[in-house]
Amino acid sequence: MTQNLPPPIPSFVPATAPFSDEQRVWLNGFFAGLVSLDGFGVTPLSGEQAAALLSGGAIAKPADDDDGGAPWHDQTIPLVDRMKLADGKPLRWRLMAAMAQQDCGQCGYDCKNYSGAIFNGKEERLNLCVPGGKETARMLKKLHEELKSAPPAPAGASPAAAETAPVAEILPRYSRDNPAMATVLSCKRLNKPGSEKETWHVELNVSTRGLDYAVGDSFGLFPSNDPALVDAVIKALGAPADFPIGDRTLREVLFDGVSLSPAPDMLFQLFSYITGGARRIKARALANGDDPDGDAETLDVLAAIEKFPGIRPDPEAFIEALDALQPRLYSISSSPKLDPRRVALTVDAVRYDIGARRRLGVASTYLAERVKPGATVKIYVQKAPAFALPADPAVPVVMIGPGTGVAPFRAFLQERWATQASGRNWLFFGHQHSKFDFFYEDEFKTMKSSGVLTRLTLAWSRDSESKIYVQDRMREVGRDLWEWLADGAHIYVCGDAKRMAKDVEIALVDIVAQYGARSADEATAFVADLKKKGRYQQDVY
Repeated sequence: MTQNLPPPIPSFVPATAPFSDEQRVWLNGFFAGLVSLDGFGVTPLSGEQAAALLSGGAIAKPADDDDGGAPWHDQTIPLVDRMKLADGKPLRWRLMAAMAQQDCGQCGYDCKNYSGAIFNGKEERLNLCVPGGKETARMLKKLHEELKSAPPAPAGASPAAAETAPVAEILPRYSRDNPAMATVLSCKRLNKPGSEKETWHVELNVSTRGLDYAVGDSFGLFPSNDPALVDAVIKALGAPADFPIGDRTLREVLFDGVSLSPAPDMLFQLFSYITGGARRIKARALANGDDPDGDAETLDVLAAIEKFPGIRPDPEAFIEALDALQPRLYSISSSPKLDPRRVALTVDAVRYDIGARRRLGVASTYLAERVKPGATVKIYVQKAPAFALPADPAVPVVMIGPGTGVAPFRAFLQERWATQASGRNWLFFGHQHSKFDFFYEDEFKTMKSSGVLTRLTLAWSRDSESKIYVQDRMREVGRDLWEWLADGAHIYVCGDAKRMAKDVEIALVDIVAQYGARSADEATAFVADLKKKGRYQQDVY
């Protein structure tokens, strides 16, 4: 009688690998099982790949999985230039290049995973990238049309299938999709009377268990819209405030369910369906991203309704045309080493006028004036992917954070103080006026006198006829900065991506060239290497 024996397990372990016979049998069985995993959303390893992995070699990636180092993954590069860098790449990576490149997590993913989720059909919402705004949403829509027209990929051929887990799925118990509740403890204005700015120090009680954070992380906060703006939108619509939208009223949904700025393309598309003539042409142009009257950048939802007076869309269709209200992220400006239940945020209240109407930043004015001590807010922790203090407490750090960019560095300094880190600390801070805008002045001076803050370099752009910025101060002390770098210092930058961060990096390259005796190209490569090694980290927006 012939026995039906299972096929022999192929050998994946190189003969030269230093294993016993028993270990070799176990490992061959393990890799054989790995290779057979074709039903779990994981691309199986080939025998050659398994052997290469075991012998310390690299496993070759499929061509479509190669992002080429993602040269577009830089917040300071305009979208049009990012798309040029991704030109010729597979659609998977062009979708990533369309993102704002901040890895901020407001969408519930990072940039790579949000684009991967769209590519694999796991995410249909194309308007979740808050920093990218309409520009990103329009590019994603264009690329999504290309995606829909592409032939279906063979089963198991999608290189991004295992890379699209939303951040919320790998975070702890509380996340963007399951926020915790925090209590507002206080809200204190940081600018002194006479300042042209309005910045607030907000403290929250986060005693909820399981809501862990570290310095460098951010808090995601769910705001609500200004009630006066909500009422103005309802009045302009000519609809009853209690009109039922699902199990809620129109006013309730407008208050905390949808974004009222900026006006999305879908709203103008809706308007084009219910109007005619020249107004239909104008609405279609706005829906396509054109700017027929030169005012498209100023159109929030209320201004859009007022631009087409007399239009009365169905309230349900109107709500469907709006974007969801997204959480906003704020750098945590305190260390859990001092008090893990008490979290501080440093918030610029945004207010500006367009025409006769005052516009308000949604979350910033929500915190500054609409929530009072004792009120509760919905929050979650957004982990920083690459913005953290060195693991070695003896490493010196240089922190460059003008304005509210100082927020994470207040947390860094508190952390270094609480842990008695031996490394030196140098803070560059700048704002408009030293008399009005020196945030946390007493704290930083105390840290300076105690030795925690080794150096404090200040830049005031409105105290003299010539404007002085942090990058100017860097150049003035370039020799000392180079000595810190040569001593292994880590550089941190927080703040505006388009201007400040670019100017700071240019200044640093110039300092390396001048005091490190390098050519311009060598200095640029030196700074690039600092980034690669994690010695130059940015939290910019």
